[in-house]
Amino acid sequence: MTDTDVFHPAVFARGVPHEALRHLRDHEPVSWQAEPAVGEWPAGPGFWAITRYDDVRWVLRTPEVFSSSLGATQIRDADAEDLPFIRRMILNMDPPEHQRVRTLVTGAFTRRRLERFSAAVAERAAALLDAVVADGRCDLPAQVTDDFPLTNLAELMGVPASDRHLLLKWTNRVIGYQDDEHSGDTQVVRDVNGTPVNPRSPAMLADMFAYAGELADHKRRHPADDVMTALVEARVDGEALTDTELQMFFFLLTVAGNDTVRTALPGGVLALVEHPGEYRRLRADPGLLPSAIEEMLRWHPPVLTFRRTAAQDVTLQGVDIAAGDKVVVYHVSAHRDERRFPDPFRFDVGRTPNEHMAFGQGPHVCLGAGFARLQMRAFFTEFLTRLPEVELDGEPRRLTSNFINGLTSLPLRWARPA
Repeated sequence: MTDTDVFHPAVFARGVPHEALRHLRDHEPVSWQAEPAVGEWPAGPGFWAITRYDDVRWVLRTPEVFSSSLGATQIRDADAEDLPFIRRMILNMDPPEHQRVRTLVTGAFTRRRLERFSAAVAERAAALLDAVVADGRCDLPAQVTDDFPLTNLAELMGVPASDRHLLLKWTNRVIGYQDDEHSGDTQVVRDVNGTPVNPRSPAMLADMFAYAGELADHKRRHPADDVMTALVEARVDGEALTDTELQMFFFLLTVAGNDTVRTALPGGVLALVEHPGEYRRLRADPGLLPSAIEEMLRWHPPVLTFRRTAAQDVTLQGVDIAAGDKVVVYHVSAHRDERRFPDPFRFDVGRTPNEHMAFGQGPHVCLGAGFARLQMRAFFTEFLTRLPEVELDGEPRRLTSNFINGLTSLPLRWARPA
């Protein structure tokens, strides 16, 4: 078995371990990874790391073999008593239950509803960039890109402006718990045995679930043209989402809907800054923006990994995987696989085709991908026109996480306008 560590969050805090992942793709595409304790968080049983593009895609497309429900979708095992509740999130469902819920919620994400927000999204991007342009420098996440998707998402969901700060608090609690500087007001809570309680557990998110229930009740009494109203009104053959399913979908939207774009925007900017020739090429030809956005998503996928659990004994790349084993797919490795992408370590704003998996594959492909692309298109349109060419003004800081490919600091500078 390999001794190449692609598990520990601190490894990713130093930068995506691309050379280690390339070694695994070439020599051990299905490798056993130990799961040692991380700070306060206890050790786990270990898992199989899947690093080649075709294998990642196959795992994601075969829920009958690789289940989202058996152990949920995070590397760290959920507590056994929490699993029944966690499985009520669409992300942690298998067919046919997954298809039932997906059919119910798909109607909330119509093209008409998303496009209705496009002008406001563009105006918001312009205002955030205009607020920093005269300074000649900024820390992009803190001053621009943390607020942008959060406000867009809150408006889409129908969350009152006075409550929107709560979405960021809950997101940081769930996504940043491995990162001391990013976890916000999160305190380590221990059970009677002194073991830290998983921040994703129902007990630690009771305030968010209670809020989701109150918001759903409000939308029943005061419907509007927003996603939460559409979710509470959704019916298929007379069947609606249960209260728990509504709460869990609010959880998914709050965290995934916010952090995907929050991560992709500074990641895309950093890719441009580190490749000035491609940056100038895009500035000279804005018509390349659609392909550039797809290349940003390939180069810096918001999600590093996702977990499945083997539902049956299976052999992959000559390796026997037993029913019940954890299987973790590495999107960030698949996107640099030479077997799929010509010259994958070259950032190319005109790359086509570009079949990345930043928004997933198979039955769990992201419902919000259209809104994420809309926001990226609006932001980069304004970024390329309102700011001169930017460069780094210090070292970026990465989120300590083996799940989210986050940047918590990206200092930039540019020539101040006359």
